[in-house]
Amino acid sequence: MGHGGTSMGQNTENMLSPYRILDLTNANGYLCGKLLAGLGADVIKIETPGGDPGRNIGPFFHDIPDPEKSFYWFGFNTDKRGITLDIETSEGQEIFKRLIRNADIVIESFPPGHMDKLGLGYPVLRRINQRIIMTSITGFGQTGPYKDYKAPDIVVWALSGNAILTGDPDRGPLKPTFHNFSYVVAGVLQATIGTLIALYYRGITGKGQQVDASAQLSLVWPFNAEPPGLLIEDGTIVKRSGRIYLRPQVRPGGKTAWAGAPMLWQCKDGDIAFSIMTGLGQQGASSVALTQWLESEGKAGETLKKIDWTRFVWETANQEIVDEVVEDFRKFFLEHTKAELLEEAEKRGIMLYPVHTPKDNLSFSQLESRGYWEEIHHPELGCSITYPGFFFKTSAAFDKRHRRAPLIGEHNEEVYTKELGLSKEELLVLKQKGVV
Repeated sequence: MGHGGTSMGQNTENMLSPYRILDLTNANGYLCGKLLAGLGADVIKIETPGGDPGRNIGPFFHDIPDPEKSFYWFGFNTDKRGITLDIETSEGQEIFKRLIRNADIVIESFPPGHMDKLGLGYPVLRRINQRIIMTSITGFGQTGPYKDYKAPDIVVWALSGNAILTGDPDRGPLKPTFHNFSYVVAGVLQATIGTLIALYYRGITGKGQQVDASAQLSLVWPFNAEPPGLLIEDGTIVKRSGRIYLRPQVRPGGKTAWAGAPMLWQCKDGDIAFSIMTGLGQQGASSVALTQWLESEGKAGETLKKIDWTRFVWETANQEIVDEVVEDFRKFFLEHTKAELLEEAEKRGIMLYPVHTPKDNLSFSQLESRGYWEEIHHPELGCSITYPGFFFKTSAAFDKRHRRAPLIGEHNEEVYTKELGLSKEELLVLKQKGVV
């Protein structure tokens, strides 16, 4: 059981309902608290008086810049309660220590050592509550020669090794355009999973611990599954290829070149994913089926008609032949919409798939059939907004209804007076001092 038992902010029908979490994170750590809150934990998002800086990240509702109208804030803070507290002040630190007594987990994303400087580091919190778990989310972790370096998303992405594989071969490396992508991965792989394991361990031993979540490590770990392994095994250096899938090709004199064919193709109303594959079985059969479709519409060139994809060998293929075939496919795809291509691909057994836009996902039949999208009401905006729903399904039913992200200080009175025992007069004085 959590120290705080069941609070007013919790739903007792969810998996983590007995547990209370204090969320001190900035944008680098929002996702961890969001996922744990979605599982039913009572996550209390602690903001500085006046609101978290993440509220100023757009886009905004009706394009009106407002700390209470940030879609970014909405998306990453659903299901949380919200209070304001300045832990940089001595009074704020004492109040935080009182909150720790009935908490199970603290999530923070300050630079290493910052919580210690405030007198709120893990050793101090552990003396107050020996069962407390502190999850610390940083760019490079709590130890090592890089721990004190600044770690914005682009730096973490570059130093993880992933950037070298992202982008087109004739241009420099790229990074995902999604804001703080490195920390989104860290929020799941390192922070959330690490927190749940620590919570499970505490259930066995009764002991809390600090979880050191490194955004760089969260990206290095999956990256190391293939490219470094190939380098160690046979000296192969995986190349950045963009929309092109590069295959090794043997040229006269034993030299190795690279034969390329697209993996992503432009069509009439967007893009589709299709890889020209060879060999026996479903892979080669997919390329055969697409070729037959082109022939049926009179769009296959003489070279394409002669190719047997079940026996075609990329390693010895002439790049001119590859280019001619690619051009036939390119022109064909441009004449059809994503829906047309997918419908015929399903009939013919072609492994071809539309590249979805966010708008496509909102109406995607698979997501609709699983009841994925959810309408969450925002009374302060006078409307409901469509949100991503629960991130997995279970055979055992539990309440998966979500609630909107908190307003600035929305639950101050609920937490400070009804749960912590402060009087309304004390709360008013703290507000006047800028502590809450």
